[in-house]
Amino acid sequence: MPKSSRKTLFRALFRLKKYRHSIIAVLILAAAGVATQLAAPILAGRAIDAMVAGSLGVPEGVIFALSLYGTAAAINALCGWASQAVSVRICARAACDLRGEAVAKLKTLPLGYLDARQSGEIVSRITVDIETFSDGLLLFFTQFFSGIMTIFGTLGFMLATNLPVGLTVALVTPLSLFSASFISRRSYRFFRAQNDARGALFGYVTEFVEGADVVEAFAYESQAGARFDELDKLYSEASVKATFFSSLTNPVTRFVNGVVYAGVTLAGALTPGMTVGSLSCFLSYASQYTKPFNEISGVIAELQNAAACAARVFELLDAEDEPPESEDAKTLVPDGSVQFENVSFSYNPETPLIKSLSIDIKPGMRVAIVGPTGCGKTTLINLLLRFYDVGSGKIKASGEDIRSVTRRSLRRAFGMVPQDTWLIPGTIRENIAYGRPDATDEEIRAAAKAAFAESFIKRLPNGYDTVVGDDGAGLSAGQKQLLCIARVMLANPPMLILDEATSNIDTRTELKVQKAISELTKGRTSIIVAHRLSTIRDADLILVMRDGQIIERGKHEELLEKDGFYAKLYGSQFEKIG
Repeated sequence: MPKSSRKTLFRALFRLKKYRHSIIAVLILAAAGVATQLAAPILAGRAIDAMVAGSLGVPEGVIFALSLYGTAAAINALCGWASQAVSVRICARAACDLRGEAVAKLKTLPLGYLDARQSGEIVSRITVDIETFSDGLLLFFTQFFSGIMTIFGTLGFMLATNLPVGLTVALVTPLSLFSASFISRRSYRFFRAQNDARGALFGYVTEFVEGADVVEAFAYESQAGARFDELDKLYSEASVKATFFSSLTNPVTRFVNGVVYAGVTLAGALTPGMTVGSLSCFLSYASQYTKPFNEISGVIAELQNAAACAARVFELLDAEDEPPESEDAKTLVPDGSVQFENVSFSYNPETPLIKSLSIDIKPGMRVAIVGPTGCGKTTLINLLLRFYDVGSGKIKASGEDIRSVTRRSLRRAFGMVPQDTWLIPGTIRENIAYGRPDATDEEIRAAAKAAFAESFIKRLPNGYDTVVGDDGAGLSAGQKQLLCIARVMLANPPMLILDEATSNIDTRTELKVQKAISELTKGRTSIIVAHRLSTIRDADLILVMRDGQIIERGKHEELLEKDGFYAKLYGSQFEKIG
């Protein structure tokens, strides 16, 4: 087994120390099962010798030996069942623990880690990879322990009882171990490639299903199908290689086992004084001795796959967390002020985005940020909420460096309506109350009315109890956005962030919602990322961004009078087409 594979398995097994009492129980049950299994050939051999030496009829020695044989078989079956039951429980709990840790890890990972990877690929690690690892672990407990004990038990008995026969077996054994080890070392990298290819395929299929409407709208079916065929082919080829190399272990081991069986037969036949019952006993032991090698070879192949899957899960668990909060991090008490002081930031060090940017937002101000796509508007929001940390400079909220306060208190100080709406699978009521689970029905309805969402909610089959699918499946983009606005209105936060909050709403409803938002933003610090410049005419301050820098700032009328970049943007949206 490769060093990396062994290291991963040792790490996985070390995690099971909390279940050490259950593991000890499995070892005891396996030992008891193997002991009764080893006793069976001796009892059968005695029965044969008693039959050969006896007269007509069935001697009492035969009946006694067969009675013990039946008892041993019953105990063996009972131990096997109990060992299986305990092993399943250990593996199920271990998988549950691992899934819990992986999901908890997602909460501590920086947004950049998640942005750089397909969501389906991450889901594949948490579901498919952990399940495969659990299956391999189960085989390890149910077959590996008992197999090792059987090998050493039968070999010890044969060496103690008949040295020539025992030595025959012992001399051939390394050949079986070498062949299994040789194959397993090469199968690990193929299993790793198979799991990586499966993760990529899983991620693509997830994105394909989620964006099926876009695929069809752009008639992209053939290209999407071609990309799927490419990933599917890579996965199939990796699977074939992994399966081919792992399947070599069993036939090679069977060949070696046949050599062992033939050697025992020849050595036993040439040994003086060997009775028929003793020879039968040795042949049974030879069969018992070789059988675990077949099982263990299969277990080793599965362990290679399990190790490859576990390595992918551990990669997720080992990913670097968000920068830790300082030990003396404070709880932010918001007063509505926000300052950006010479802030610089870039996603890629070679491509600067925001350079020496400074903003001073007073409590209660309505600040709008406008500019062309990719100028850094949403990045400012990500920096303010500490989804990313600044490269240099400082961001303050309520006079405190946001790196000196807890992320939880910082983010709870802001209510956010993102441009890309997000809803949980659940009822309309649960989605509105997401930020305030303890809200009353009256408060939920009041927030829905204020967001002008109640009219469409009442038309749904079960009103507020209507269940929406994943990410609001079954609702239009505008309806989902109204629910997000209602969610923020219910939370009633000290400060607001509106990232094109009405982009998916019809013009008539938008006018109503804008009035509601105006009421909501009165007396609150509000940061509005806008593309529709008509929605920010009343802003106290408009910041015009371009290439990561603020090139203009002022009120709507002031910026129009300057006849600069903002005036051109505004004119491009309202110029007449004649």
